[in-house]
Amino acid sequence: MKKLLIAIPIILIIITGFIFDKNNNRSSTNTNNNATTVNFDDYFISKSLRVDYLLSGNAKEENVSLNKLNQEPYWGGPKKNLIDKFNYGTYRIRVLDSVSNKLIYSYGFCTLFQEWQTTAEAKKIKRSFYQTSIFPYPKKTVRFEIDKRAYKDGKFYKIFELYINPNNYFINKEKPKYYKSNKIIYSGDPSNHVDIAFVAEGYTKDEMTKFNDDVKRIAGYFFNASPYNKYKDRFNIYAIESASEESGTDIPGKGVYKNTIINSNFYTFDIDRYLTTFDTKSFRDIAANVPYDQIYILINTKKYGGGGFYNHYTACSSDNRLTPSVCIHEFGHGFAGLADEYYTSDVAYEDFYNLKVEPWEPNITTLVNFNSKWKNMINKNTPTPTPRTNEYENKVGVFEGGGYVAKGVYSPYQNCRMKSNQAELCPVCQQAISKMIEFVCDKQ
Repeated sequence: MKKLLIAIPIILIIITGFIFDKNNNRSSTNTNNNATTVNFDDYFISKSLRVDYLLSGNAKEENVSLNKLNQEPYWGGPKKNLIDKFNYGTYRIRVLDSVSNKLIYSYGFCTLFQEWQTTAEAKKIKRSFYQTSIFPYPKKTVRFEIDKRAYKDGKFYKIFELYINPNNYFINKEKPKYYKSNKIIYSGDPSNHVDIAFVAEGYTKDEMTKFNDDVKRIAGYFFNASPYNKYKDRFNIYAIESASEESGTDIPGKGVYKNTIINSNFYTFDIDRYLTTFDTKSFRDIAANVPYDQIYILINTKKYGGGGFYNHYTACSSDNRLTPSVCIHEFGHGFAGLADEYYTSDVAYEDFYNLKVEPWEPNITTLVNFNSKWKNMINKNTPTPTPRTNEYENKVGVFEGGGYVAKGVYSPYQNCRMKSNQAELCPVCQQAISKMIEFVCDKQ
């Protein structure tokens, strides 16, 4: 097969019913994602198709390698708002009907791989990161596409394409391994509610009472804060009892290693507070026990830390004194695509944002296209940019500093939860979260 590929310049490779398109250099930016309405029942059934793959490369290169396809028993997402309208994320998936070429599903997302690409290590070596994408299970053959937003211009370009026949017998249809789950809050039909699957990490089988109590406590933090307190009846929260062999999590910088079910660790990219997991397959397998929109990994530790990745997962320590603030901050990343607004803390990234391109996140700007952001929320008497002075405290403005840099990136508030653990979410971030809740709940 390798000799054949070398000898003949083909575009399509057909393998066991899947078709890979190797022409990955075409821009996908000109497609109008909101052009048509999609009737769920015309194209999908109420299950999920999960595509597992590897993102591999270094600071300048990226490759996508298919791992496997899985059918999952539930679809927890919306059934009306199937086409993403926000244009958030460093990546996006697009699912198109293979016959009509009609776009029938899309969403944006972020990954650990993209963050790693901006680290010093990525300039020296290549690495691979396990990644998954999920969409409603199709009735007929579809074209699945992964697009990557280019650093140079902020536009999406296709990096992978796969035609999927839903009747292909190589799609794994095994039932996921069973884990007991509890409905901490259940408000109704998953298709028009925000469904959060809390996954236990670093809790032993004897600590499951603590885990369920911790999830209830975290939920309480959310629904005591704006704007979540206005939408409590639009959420379903599940606690999945995925027990670990040992209690806690890895702290590599301190020589602490624990045998846990999804292999979480502090010191991600050598930042001591950065608490994540690279074991995407394991937490996705666990979450498949319930219908979900978001996965929240609750990690049994008192140490300060967490991490959040848009439409990928959110992680947070359970018992730190700052957990009430951190859990909301990290979910801002994971659920609403909010950017970090701080600019003085240590990070591993180098040139994370291109200052000549408008960032996609709703709460920061480079002023390249500020009209697309919160301009309509600023008082006409407030100057742009806005000085960080007492005169403009607790007012929406355009304050220089955000996105890990002090110059060239601007944020809407002097002090917001996306900048500081001592502040509440600002009006701009609250609006972004509210819009996302309403979209996921099929209200828009």
